[in-house]
Amino acid sequence: MLIDRISREAPVLIAGPTASGKSALAMEIAARDGRTIVNADALQVYANWRILTARPSPADESALPHALYGHVARDQPYSVGHWLRELKPLLARPVVIVGGTGLNFTALTRGLAEIPEIPRAIRAEADARMAAEGRAALLAELDPETAARIDPLNGVRVQRAWEVWRATGRGLASWQNETPPPLLPRRSAEALVLMPETTWLNDRIDRRFAQMMAAGALEEARANLAGWDARRPSSKAIGGPELIAHLQGHLTLEQAVAAAALASRQYAKRQRTWFRSNMKDWTVLSLP
Repeated sequence: MLIDRISREAPVLIAGPTASGKSALAMEIAARDGRTIVNADALQVYANWRILTARPSPADESALPHALYGHVARDQPYSVGHWLRELKPLLARPVVIVGGTGLNFTALTRGLAEIPEIPRAIRAEADARMAAEGRAALLAELDPETAARIDPLNGVRVQRAWEVWRATGRGLASWQNETPPPLLPRRSAEALVLMPETTWLNDRIDRRFAQMMAAGALEEARANLAGWDARRPSSKAIGGPELIAHLQGHLTLEQAVAAAALASRQYAKRQRTWFRSNMKDWTVLSLP
């Protein structure tokens, strides 16, 4: 069995695209070894989404110890740095760290540059420019090394790099070149990345979104409608913007569901591409 080949002593890291079965594997390992399941997903930290981010259910959280899930308010700033600081004391106990946010895992195993906090005025300036001009305008102002290092299609990453340059006068790549030692070096952990077959995963994504709708995803979106701000990181939950658009009268429910399922499949494709590029020294599990 797969679980029999996974270390009982070392910290276990499980990455993988959305709907790939990461949480189920983490639960199995945690139950076997008495580990705490620690969230490494950038969206599952937010309190306002449980269904759409596929956070562990209340029953799962009661059955086994979980940490760093649903503890951040939707309008509260929360970065990879925040996550690492909260994770650090948890590493004193046996853990299985699971999620789909590759940047969290690279920060954990390779280190994270200690960049100063971005002032609110600069973040507001970046938000306004993104809305008015788009990511290409900000990307054009970055230094060549930073522009070559980040994903040019990822608006969040482009804006972050621009904010760092605007706030510090130094490119993000320059800060990254001074990265301190990692909290948990790759060699000290059992690192697994799930890479399911594409057709299997897409079918699973579609089925899961239908299950989310049946479980109350539309009602969860309705609870987020008042004060909705699409620029917040918490608003990037896959399916959230689409269901909000339906509630605002811009899409039919059928259109919103189809758009959300498509967005989820596209997100999974981006995750797989990122994992292949950045986790070459991880153990790949090809499922099913």
